[in-house]
Amino acid sequence: MSWFGVTPLKKFPTPVLRPMAPFLAAAVVIAYGVNAAQNAMMQSEEFKNDPRNPNLKAAH
Repeated sequence: MSWFGVTPLKKFPTPVLRPMAPFLAAAVVIAYGVNAAQNAMMQSEEFKNDPRNPNLKAAH
């Protein structure tokens, strides 16, 4: 199907995953680091008895 002489859904062999791989790997590392920091903060003395802490509800 042609639209003003241009095929709108033409497939191009554009590499997507290979150039994005370093950024995806960095996102996984950052997500792991943020998760580790959040878990460490939830178990610290300052936030251990905070009513918003989900670990407090699991203990009771």
